[in-house]
Amino acid sequence: MATSDLCVRHSREGGVCRITLDRPEALNALTPGMRDRLVALLDAASADPETRAVVLTGTGRAFCAGADLRGGAAGGERRTGDVARTLRLGAQRLIAAVLDCEKPVIAAVNGTAAGLGAHLALACDLVLAAESARFIEVFVRRGLVPDGGGAYLLPRLVGPHRAKELMFLGDALGAADAERLGLVNRVVPDAELEDAALGWAVRLAVGPTRALALTKQLVNASWDSDRAGAFAAEAAAQEINLTTEDAAEGLAAFVERRNPEFRGR
Repeated sequence: MATSDLCVRHSREGGVCRITLDRPEALNALTPGMRDRLVALLDAASADPETRAVVLTGTGRAFCAGADLRGGAAGGERRTGDVARTLRLGAQRLIAAVLDCEKPVIAAVNGTAAGLGAHLALACDLVLAAESARFIEVFVRRGLVPDGGGAYLLPRLVGPHRAKELMFLGDALGAADAERLGLVNRVVPDAELEDAALGWAVRLAVGPTRALALTKQLVNASWDSDRAGAFAAEAAAQEINLTTEDAAEGLAAFVERRNPEFRGR
């Protein structure tokens, strides 16, 4: 099953949802329509029991060059609250859709990931980068404050000093350096990126989907939790997970010394 709408291609096969930004002439810069389409697809993947992993990538020389600033309204009266509302319903809603998706989301970063595009990649659960990939906190070059959750995500991934260096200077960070800093899981040759991402997605798609969702929830929540809260959340997640068919199957397979056959239930 494959569809294409608003420069966003979408397909699902074998439990893997593939979402591809397809506006290469603009380095996959996000229009409001593309952004809203991404949110809708991520929400649908989260709710669809047949979808068990998501791969997000782009076509051409870029993963995503950020928001398409050329498409914004020129001039006009701006009232207090307009900017905050636009961010809340736009860039922040997109990043939240990735973080809140109940299925694991893999970013396959095929080239430049700048601004909101970088934050879109970094919000994913796993990040694979082609050797040609570059991450750029481009906001400072435009005299802007980072949006799309950047000041929330980056310090948690690399620490405050590294985050400030990236955001204050706006220098391009190559794939190898991004891996060294812990921003990406693995760097692969450009020609191998698609297969590598699909390989990971297939492994996740045959895994215990509810256990993965709860694990994602625990890890993401741990950023803002103290030990008591984290332990309580862990106990609640275990309680919920042990009611699933996959947990029963996993335990039975261990006792019977065979490979489990998880069904995502």
